[in-house]
Amino acid sequence: MVCWRTAAKSQAPKRVTEQRKTRDTGQRWNTILKHRIAKLSRRVSHLARSLPMRFFIVTIPICLLTAASLSPGPVRSNASAQTAAPTSTIRFEDIAAKAGLHFTTENSASANKNQIETMVAGVALLDYDGDGWLDIYLMNGAAIPSLQKDSPKYWNRLYRNNHDGTFTDVTERAGLAGAGYGMGAAVGDFDNDGRPDIFLANVTGNQLFRNNRDGTFTDVTAKAGLSGGKMNGKKMWSVGAGWFDYNNDGLLDLFVVNYCTWEVNKDPVCLLKDGVRAYCHPKNYQSLHNTLYRNNGDGTFTDVSEETGIASHLGKGMSVSFADYDGDGYLDAFVANDTTPAFLFHNLRGKKFEEVGATAGVAYSPEGFTLSGMGSDFRDVNNDGKPDIWYTAVEHEMFPLLINEGEGNFDNETYTNGLQSTNEMSGWGNGIFDFDNDGWKDLFVARANVLDNVSELNPTRKYPEPDSLFRNLGKGKFVDVGRSAGPDFQLAAPHRGVAFGDLFNDGHIDAVVTVLNGQVKLLRNISNNGNHWILLKLVGSKSNRMGIGAQIHITTEDGLQQWNEVTTAVGYTSSSDSRVHFGLAGNKVIKQIEIRWPSGIRQVLHDVAADQILTIEEPGH
Repeated sequence: MVCWRTAAKSQAPKRVTEQRKTRDTGQRWNTILKHRIAKLSRRVSHLARSLPMRFFIVTIPICLLTAASLSPGPVRSNASAQTAAPTSTIRFEDIAAKAGLHFTTENSASANKNQIETMVAGVALLDYDGDGWLDIYLMNGAAIPSLQKDSPKYWNRLYRNNHDGTFTDVTERAGLAGAGYGMGAAVGDFDNDGRPDIFLANVTGNQLFRNNRDGTFTDVTAKAGLSGGKMNGKKMWSVGAGWFDYNNDGLLDLFVVNYCTWEVNKDPVCLLKDGVRAYCHPKNYQSLHNTLYRNNGDGTFTDVSEETGIASHLGKGMSVSFADYDGDGYLDAFVANDTTPAFLFHNLRGKKFEEVGATAGVAYSPEGFTLSGMGSDFRDVNNDGKPDIWYTAVEHEMFPLLINEGEGNFDNETYTNGLQSTNEMSGWGNGIFDFDNDGWKDLFVARANVLDNVSELNPTRKYPEPDSLFRNLGKGKFVDVGRSAGPDFQLAAPHRGVAFGDLFNDGHIDAVVTVLNGQVKLLRNISNNGNHWILLKLVGSKSNRMGIGAQIHITTEDGLQQWNEVTTAVGYTSSSDSRVHFGLAGNKVIKQIEIRWPSGIRQVLHDVAADQILTIEEPGH
């Protein structure tokens, strides 16, 4: 979050605090220096393979190269970033009102500036009734100080897709109004019955709703044992969650992201300026550990946070995303933390997790600072077969694009890839999707400042911000095309969560964006460039039924190769379409589709026609 002055006094003696800061800074830089030396060594090794470069390499002292690589990069000006936006082939239209999607995210704002008020809420896209069309589930807050949904205006809402561009509110019949102060939703088929279930991450007790396959849901939280992890005897504030099969046993497990210790109306008094109270900086709150639940296969879950090593690491978690970044067949987890180092949990073959964020190069900024991590997505952006990480932060931090170089290492290429304008943005939800079907995944971010009164401190800063869209030009370059993505896209608002999916089964990825104390946005993708596409729905048999974690590699007629994976854990507090989308540019046929299922089974399809929604079932062997 942004920096501002606080009236709360530190209880630690100044000398002890300074000693701790010095020690922590030293440890952080030792890790960063080791990572940069390793990065330099990889580049030198790469150059050494080139015969024309060998003499050049051996005649330049390596110490000079090392010294240059260890210097923190300068903070560069973004003055040149705000030039005229290029013409975009991507366009969106907000059709929420005419689609019957009438919903306002209620935070119950108070003069006490409770921290939870600025952080609601998420959205999920799922086909709850199995009719082949995505439905919309929206999270909501509650009254303060009771933290209860004492009025229908605080209900979470489920909207059924009518297949004609409209949606119907079916919340009461489905039994999905929820309870308590909501934050995020995670969609997954935990019982492998072919219908998606919904987990709710709340400030109050978490909830698990099982899909009854008849249009209704049952709250099975108590039986499942998923009401929420505790720390020091108190339920932890959960912000989001994600489903994944960490041990490849065919059952979806649950990773819950927890934020910080907090009690209603007990936030410290933090001043934006004299006499003006603001939401406090996260440093005023104690960090928490995340929670990992193993699916027992009988409707119950076991908290394995301690035995797997997840509970050993404290942070202020905002989102979790999954990918097999090292290709060992087991899903790893990235956690974006708010003002604490980001986590990369390396899966040790379904037994334990090793936190490798610092050594992998994803924990800090290139200058060695922690970032205000928000939403995250974990998938291949440069079509090289290795999943990359992109997460959002706040102004003056940029939104890190971490490119997977292999061998467990990531390089921060935010500036070189053309994302330097994010230095002037505050981002929440995000996603990596191909919005123009050209075969290259683009970047979408839901934006807004953290502080609702930030303009009182700095008149040039505004609380509402427009969303941003970065088109992938290939060759490691992105360009901001938000200003040419349609007038609706450019409207500023206090955006929060965003979920992505093909809501109209037309091959274009749409977005549903929540607005704090405002009307939800349904951004229909109306791009019309003639490019082809395919949408893959995977059905597991030996693997989990939703196929979450399956890795897909396609090759088109023109030789372009793409990689993607099945996941619903995307962005901040939100859950996206589990179907896997590929843009195919001008290709009408896919030469080959190769699937590596979580079970280890490999499946190959040849000469698949474009422009269809294709269901693929996992073979027996």
